[in-house]
Amino acid sequence: MQTQLAAEFQDTREGREAEAIVRKCVHCGFCLATCPTYQLLGSELDSPRGRIYLIKQVLEGAPVTRKTQLHLDRCLTCLNCETTCPSGVAYGRLVDIGRRIVDERVERPRSERLARSVLANGLTSPWFGPALALGRMLRPLLPAVLEDKVPARSGAQARRWPQREHPRKVLLLLGCVQPAMRPNINSATARVLDAAGIQTLAADGAGCCGALRTHLGDVAGGLADARRNIDAWWPLVQGLTSQGKVEAIVTNASACGLAVKQYAQALALDAEYADKAARVSELARDLGELLPGLVPALAPRLRSARPRKLAYHPPCTLQHGQRLSGQVESALRALGFEVGLAPVESHLCCGSAGTYSVLQPELSARLRERKLAQLGAVGAEVIVSANIGCIQHLQGGTATPVRHWVEVLDEALS
Repeated sequence: MQTQLAAEFQDTREGREAEAIVRKCVHCGFCLATCPTYQLLGSELDSPRGRIYLIKQVLEGAPVTRKTQLHLDRCLTCLNCETTCPSGVAYGRLVDIGRRIVDERVERPRSERLARSVLANGLTSPWFGPALALGRMLRPLLPAVLEDKVPARSGAQARRWPQREHPRKVLLLLGCVQPAMRPNINSATARVLDAAGIQTLAADGAGCCGALRTHLGDVAGGLADARRNIDAWWPLVQGLTSQGKVEAIVTNASACGLAVKQYAQALALDAEYADKAARVSELARDLGELLPGLVPALAPRLRSARPRKLAYHPPCTLQHGQRLSGQVESALRALGFEVGLAPVESHLCCGSAGTYSVLQPELSARLRERKLAQLGAVGAEVIVSANIGCIQHLQGGTATPVRHWVEVLDEALS
């Protein structure tokens, strides 16, 4: 696909970057079979190939319309198309650029602007926890569409954080919504690592990884979040505090892990932060990456009482974004768990996709129903995943407990 950039894009870095990505697309259509929205809607413009064509038109100077914006909004950015594409098209990067260009030219309705602002600033605010508690109190009185977005209190409350010191230390990103929604995930992570002889540290001042603001179009806000985290982590990365030096920056939410691994790319042109961002991205590890190495230390400590069977949903940010398919389920099986994937479409998105379930509730609900039906075929007592968004979204559609796999492993060690 050849593109002649319009004059307004010829001298911009993003315009040239987008053009290079578009040129790699050979229009083969392999991505159609793995695109969730194309599977639901059957529209070419709601597929990666169709959206690439729309972005190509924008770069060539075609008029930008609300319809263009709508088709780009419907993309979950699940990156399934990237793992399918034989040409290596960086679709995720392209759609981020395309959305930003379109949003500059098409003003969103006031209601959409308000919703996006509330999500970008509310979910990352220290007031999110109190607001969630109030929402839970009022949950029976809320309309059904809002009740689904306010999760009931998780049965697994946060237990103690281990106090033992170990020579091996890692830094854990606590996240922005996870401590309020599912506080036990972070403490369970610390306990599992402690059982394997690894001390878990957390840095004051760190917060949202930046992905939330970035995917809502606030790129400057997302970069500010990344810089804030780097500043908070740097003393522990360099070993400048009494707590010592960490060997890795661990994330137990796969979406956050993908974002941190992309800090180097996002801040590559920032003279002050480029080198630090590269070092942070180099140290970033998803918890699932560590799990295979923990098996020898954890196996002798496991109790026989554990769930008979687990249905595992690998988040898109883990299997398509970080390209870490198979590690979690293989390690859990090595620890004696019976783990099953959805017998069909285990690679497809559950419909959570960050704020997608709020901004595109109908499509999101249809994808959740489809995913739960497939996971139900496993016949498991518990559904496990590796991302707070997927966990909360799936739990809203089923009575089967949905948990982070580290919580189940933690209980088997208790």
